[in-house]
Amino acid sequence: MNLLLKTVHMIDPAQGMDCVGDILVKDGKIAKLGQNLEADGVKVLDAAGLYAAPGLFDMHVHLRDPGFTAKEDILTGCEAAAAGGFTAVMCMPNTNPVTDSEEVLSYILGKASHAKADVYPVASITAGMNGERLSDFAALKAAGAVAFSDDGKPVKNAAMMQQAMVECKRIGALIASHCEDLDIIDGGIINKGKVSETLGVKGMDRSSEDSITAREIALAQATGTAIHICHVSTRGSFNFIRSAKQWGVQVTCETAPHYMLLTEEKLLSKDANFRMNPPLRTEDDRQAVLEAIQDGTVDAIVTDHAPHTKEEKSDFYKAPNGIIGLETSFAASYTALVDSGLISLSRLIELMTVNPRKLVGIGGGSLKEGETADIFLFDPQESFVVDKNKMHSKASNTAFDGMTLKGKVKYTLHRGEIVYSDR
Repeated sequence: MNLLLKTVHMIDPAQGMDCVGDILVKDGKIAKLGQNLEADGVKVLDAAGLYAAPGLFDMHVHLRDPGFTAKEDILTGCEAAAAGGFTAVMCMPNTNPVTDSEEVLSYILGKASHAKADVYPVASITAGMNGERLSDFAALKAAGAVAFSDDGKPVKNAAMMQQAMVECKRIGALIASHCEDLDIIDGGIINKGKVSETLGVKGMDRSSEDSITAREIALAQATGTAIHICHVSTRGSFNFIRSAKQWGVQVTCETAPHYMLLTEEKLLSKDANFRMNPPLRTEDDRQAVLEAIQDGTVDAIVTDHAPHTKEEKSDFYKAPNGIIGLETSFAASYTALVDSGLISLSRLIELMTVNPRKLVGIGGGSLKEGETADIFLFDPQESFVVDKNKMHSKASNTAFDGMTLKGKVKYTLHRGEIVYSDR
């Protein structure tokens, strides 16, 4: 599709761009930026009042494909991504079979070729995610894996994790850690504290996350390697990461919108859609998340999009952890961070587009002329109420149902094609 976006407010941190103008899209590329552009034979979209930014990039999603497609599949997950302004996602390897072979990678990439967003697979650190032996990192990278993680469970053996970090440095690949000590968790289902005591359920002690975060930092420091810490949720872990960055340790981290806006108090409703891992923590932890975003400790905002069926989520005590997030992530982050005045809109786009691409070494993430036309348009003034029954995902397990958010995604262009329109 050839398209002319007229009078749109362009935000592009990569170019330091923050101005109103026109964007001409031709043959899937950004052909020209300027004022009062004209072109024959193109569709014209009057975008006055809307903002345009490089398509969002989520480096942490669970598409459940192969193996768990009743929850989600690659195509429906990318439908949800497009509705949220995402033009690229990285899918975690806890599928069935686990993403630890060239065959599974080929399946994912083949199916994703028909999707409404680019899909970059993450392969497992250990074969079968069973923690017994390392995957063949070089072969998996050659087959299309962009990073390595056993997300969903930790690599329990520190020596094995250290070896994995050294190998990832050798081949130039990102390694990401799910920081959790399962012996400390010991069957806990929500944050250990006042709410778990009130409900009479076993809690998940924050020391579980903090101790493995500290371990990974120590391994990175000792070996001169890099480590990326997934879905950080505690003040303690942010303190470790912040200090380690100051020491020169190559550590990066991510967090998610639900940790910015919600606390463990939501669990008093016994609604399993407020259960995820790491769990919702205290108000002090929520403030720590916001502080870490403001001071640059956080490198990326992710969703940890984790679809489950309604039946699975119907029992608060037995439900699996995880919530969906692709369709609400931008608005939730905009509401928590930009509308509140904590950070600038340009900084938010860095956290949700520019930085994730840099961390993985994937190009794009800009409105520069000649770049692929991966663009999303949004109305920063439009508020809306989240409705779990109107999701594009197969799943409806959102923690934001009924919440009013600001910053509505209106259009998403993937490789120059309109793959989502709010109209």
